[in-house]
Amino acid sequence: MTGVLSLTTFAPLIGVAAILVIRALGKEGAATAAAARWIALATTLATLALAVLVVVSFRPSLAGFQLLETHTWFAGLNYRLGVDGISVLFLLLTAFLMPICILASWRSVHERVIEYMIAFLILECLVIGVFCALDLLVFYLFFEGQLVPMFLIIGIWGGANRVYAAFKFFLYTLLGSVLMLAAILAMISIAHTSSIPELMTYHFAPGVQTWLWLAFFASFAVKMPMWPVHTWLPDAHVEAPTAGSVILAGILLKMGGYGFMRFSLPMFPNASLAFTPLIFALSVIAIVYTSLVAFRQTDMKKLIAYSSVAHMGLVTLGIFSGNLQGEQGALFLMLSHGVISGALFLCVGVVYDRMHTREIAFYGGLAAKMPIYAAIFMLFNMGNVGLPGTSGFVGEILTLTGTYGAATWPAIIGVSGIILSAVYALSLYRRVIFGQMTNPALSSISDLANREMLIFAPLIIATLALGFQPGLIFGVTDAASAHLVQAFHAATGR
Repeated sequence: MTGVLSLTTFAPLIGVAAILVIRALGKEGAATAAAARWIALATTLATLALAVLVVVSFRPSLAGFQLLETHTWFAGLNYRLGVDGISVLFLLLTAFLMPICILASWRSVHERVIEYMIAFLILECLVIGVFCALDLLVFYLFFEGQLVPMFLIIGIWGGANRVYAAFKFFLYTLLGSVLMLAAILAMISIAHTSSIPELMTYHFAPGVQTWLWLAFFASFAVKMPMWPVHTWLPDAHVEAPTAGSVILAGILLKMGGYGFMRFSLPMFPNASLAFTPLIFALSVIAIVYTSLVAFRQTDMKKLIAYSSVAHMGLVTLGIFSGNLQGEQGALFLMLSHGVISGALFLCVGVVYDRMHTREIAFYGGLAAKMPIYAAIFMLFNMGNVGLPGTSGFVGEILTLTGTYGAATWPAIIGVSGIILSAVYALSLYRRVIFGQMTNPALSSISDLANREMLIFAPLIIATLALGFQPGLIFGVTDAASAHLVQAFHAATGR
């Protein structure tokens, strides 16, 4: 399947070109905006079909990179793409969530619809490129490039404090990435290559590893985000439009975890081992602290945002456990969280579109007027808590098992985070869904429309299918995860 990765990566730009042609030929108006919506939806569905083709063409039994593409670029640089068992499902997750985001924005976005759809299509192109890139500089261009459309999505179509949130998001992530760029240039000068597969087998001196690890950590820790550099996330989520929050929580946060697994562990194994106690300490603080903060929130979006920080703490525990259970659990939890957190933000978006507020105190007793919504909100809340039978359970139990194999106390504290997640999630559900409807403004609120049920259907299927059949994920990730752990142990003598 030569060229399928490039086609999948850049397919969204075909939709951008089509929208620009429609705009050039027609006048600004409702018809042009409607055409932009349909083109964006068709383009994201076509990209999803290509992503499925990539997964079908992928051979899970092989640990190395597949579907390789290499082309000479300029000044001795090469354009390299490829996927392995760690990256291929993130590509699929990105393509899976994008059509859902377009549908979720169908009626909620009325201003600058053409620019909004273009921003999302460009964002999809850049995010897919992050997971396919096998060259350091190509990876960096994709990794940094996605900041621009996300900055615009928050800053133009966000809430009242959107400009503040957009700049905070941009500056936090850019600052960390500047250090990563310096490390990339240093790596190329030392190893005389920018090829990621070659660098994964290159042995940097232990002292050099320390500085390179810290530079990459500065970028990935902000992106995840880890405590204490997480403060940009609640602001960005609160101000972003619903679809922006879905992409932010569902995909962009995963770039940090993906970066740790793609770069930190295989390229700087000795430094990763040395800094594991630091990672464990920051992770358990994030799990406990942000769970307690989530419980005190009055805004539904902020509560879910802090919940995401806590779950990413579990992910970093699993990644740096250095064993197969931890790595597999972290991968599964990131994919599961992408589905469940995205669905939770969509649940908030449903009531926000109707009542234009996310304040928990405004609601109550919605089960009487919105029984279908109440059932769907319950499912995803339970998935977020880690109820057996949902995808959240599999990732959490494996991550904690792997962490326990590496260190006892971080695993024990991590379990407390799951208990706390049940406290804030069930408290949110009780206050919004149960009880008497005392607010007269809610008397005319309506249950889910057909379009909204269509949006939630694939997310429900994914949450339950992965909960009952986790082998759908592990069958793809087993070989690559085992190879990562074996190489880490061989390099560190652990």
